[in-house]
Amino acid sequence: MLTRQVDELLGAAVRPSRENEWPKALIVPHAGYVYSGPVAAHAYRELEKARGKVRRVVLLGPVHRVPVRGLALPGVDAFETPLGRVPVDADAVRALSGLPQVTTSGAAHAHEHSLEVQLPFLQRVLDSFALVPLAVGTATKEEVAETIERLWGGPETLIVLSTDLSHYHPYDEARRIDGATLERIAALATDIHHDEACGATPLNGLMLVACRRGMTARLLSACNSGDTAGDRDGVVGYSAFALEEAKAATDREDAGRTLVGIARGSIAHGLGLGEAPRLDVPAWLARPAATFVTLTHEARLRGCIGSLEARRPLGADVAENARSAAFRDPRFRTLSADEWPRCAVEVSLLSAFTAIDFSDEAELMETVVAGEDGLILEFSGRRGTFLPQVWESLPDKRDFLRELKRKAGVPADTTLERCRVLRYRVEKWRETDFVTH
Repeated sequence: MLTRQVDELLGAAVRPSRENEWPKALIVPHAGYVYSGPVAAHAYRELEKARGKVRRVVLLGPVHRVPVRGLALPGVDAFETPLGRVPVDADAVRALSGLPQVTTSGAAHAHEHSLEVQLPFLQRVLDSFALVPLAVGTATKEEVAETIERLWGGPETLIVLSTDLSHYHPYDEARRIDGATLERIAALATDIHHDEACGATPLNGLMLVACRRGMTARLLSACNSGDTAGDRDGVVGYSAFALEEAKAATDREDAGRTLVGIARGSIAHGLGLGEAPRLDVPAWLARPAATFVTLTHEARLRGCIGSLEARRPLGADVAENARSAAFRDPRFRTLSADEWPRCAVEVSLLSAFTAIDFSDEAELMETVVAGEDGLILEFSGRRGTFLPQVWESLPDKRDFLRELKRKAGVPADTTLERCRVLRYRVEKWRETDFVTH
């Protein structure tokens, strides 16, 4: 009976138009199938090409019955539905063990429907997969985002976010409220309220990750219970979205040439030597990103300024950081037109950063990957970072961290155990890699 019902819902949903692709994340409703099943099916139909390829599903939904602080794992080895057992991913659970916001609560999961109703859909559209079920209670969007990032993985990992929209408004009022919320989700808003979406806490966390990664949210379907199986006096809203990762430039060298060209053009324009570079072509330059621009003069550092979080479009971020490196780095005087011909530019594109979990300095030293990790060190409101390129001049891990602590303005006698350390990776392009001028 359940198999037939799910298959009928999937069969009635629109078939995805994108060949051999599937979303990185889905936003789906969690009411009874007679109410929200048709909307959910539009999202799960998007996984048509993911069968046999997605092996792990990170499933987040709000708690409705048992309050919990943070994001709660169930403390069990598997979930079971009439369609069979779904194992909990033990490796993923271990990967979350160092996050203080992740707890274990069997009670939070015992009667929680926001996660359970997703499983039959997943069982029908995917082959065998492991589950990471997280019942989300009181948490910040940053805590949710950090948890999602820890489990992000590659194409083998799917993120599913379970939430309904507004609750128990008259039909026309609900359509107005939900229409505005749909626009905000599509715009990757991170301040959605619980009266707009019951899963606002995990939703805002996912939206924060989506913003940092330059993702897009595509509306697949939306309605409310007044459109399906309920009266229209007090309805519940439902929506389905597919979140897709931004596609980078198809050729790494072309991307680097474009970014270095923007950096050089921005500095030249600041010196009055040319027009400002265009920042809207190609389209991937409009996606949010975090970058650093490093300027050298006759092979010696002449300025380095950047962004740690993706708050501006990629092209604009490179242009602004290039100007800052040339004209606003407090360590150097303003760049002159006479110096400019002997200067070279390097652009670094940063990944999202993740916190390193460590109990003491020895464990931190073992965890850090010299030559590859960029590090951020935080202590008592102070913060500093070294790009991975700094390993070239500070190859010893202790020297690297000692100098990073000094750069951040952290007292020399502060132990690393009292600091927060985060890491990221970069893709970098040096002007000497290709001729741009």
